[in-house]
Amino acid sequence: MDNIKISGIKTYAYHGALDAERILGQFFITDVTMYLDLKDASVNDDLEATVHYGEAYELIEEIIKGDPVSLIEHLAEKVSQSLFDQYGKIQEVEVTITKPSPPIDGHYDNVSITLNRKRES
Repeated sequence: MDNIKISGIKTYAYHGALDAERILGQFFITDVTMYLDLKDASVNDDLEATVHYGEAYELIEEIIKGDPVSLIEHLAEKVSQSLFDQYGKIQEVEVTITKPSPPIDGHYDNVSITLNRKRES
């Protein structure tokens, strides 16, 4: 299936299970792949036949900057459901949220979760 990707959305927000995460905040990096049929858009050069990725970016950023949640899993679910609600053309979505600097003592690059969701009929 065709897809539209928005990668590396870097947003400062206040999500986390620990009090310090909600007080100090941290960066979150979000990657989204939206799966949909882009045949009409590609053949007819028709914006109405696709998802306006600028608007999708704004929606995703608004959610990430929004009300704090404890788990990035829940945050990714909110992004997924909002995209489905806003864009009927999207059939599947993959959302990855990365914490580059979570409060874990050790040596690692980052932690991330990825959700894969299909539109429920």
